[in-house]
Amino acid sequence: MALLAAPAPKALSLLPTYRIDMRPTFSHTERIIAGIRTKFSRRDSNAGFTLLLAALIASIVLVLGASIFGIAQKELMLSSIGRDSQFAFYAADTGAECALYWDIRHQYFAPVTPSITPTCDSESLSTSGHSSVYPYTVTFQFEPNGYCVDVAVGKSINASTGAVNTTIQADGFSTGCALIATNPRTLQRSVELAY
Repeated sequence: MALLAAPAPKALSLLPTYRIDMRPTFSHTERIIAGIRTKFSRRDSNAGFTLLLAALIASIVLVLGASIFGIAQKELMLSSIGRDSQFAFYAADTGAECALYWDIRHQYFAPVTPSITPTCDSESLSTSGHSSVYPYTVTFQFEPNGYCVDVAVGKSINASTGAVNTTIQADGFSTGCALIATNPRTLQRSVELAY
């Protein structure tokens, strides 16, 4: 508050009279604070729109990222299944070719028990099921390159021609022989030869 000297009416008094000014006086800092208060106390119709837009964009980016991650994970699983399937097929093919070689070249699966021990992939084969009476099936198992293969060579007589029929069934697996029963991701591929 400030006291101001007011001119006295001419005829009334010789002493000066004072009037009190009731207008507040503000310092520079008080004026800035008052301006800030008025600015933030006003309600703006667009208040919060930027925050909402940022949250919307962040959620869209998060959903896209999660979708891409899910697709990449499924692609990785499919490619590993394809790779394991190829390994199982190659094991089955190796087993069938091994049995074919020993049957054609050495007549190892004939009714007479052979005197030699067959080897495939530098591994001695332990066979079972030789018989002198048709039909019979000789079986063996080995691990070419660490992948298991079960091979069955069946011999029978064709009733109409009297010729010996041979069927080679090779089941290849994507794991070693010890893991077939316990590994839930083991894949099996088969090859069959008949002549």
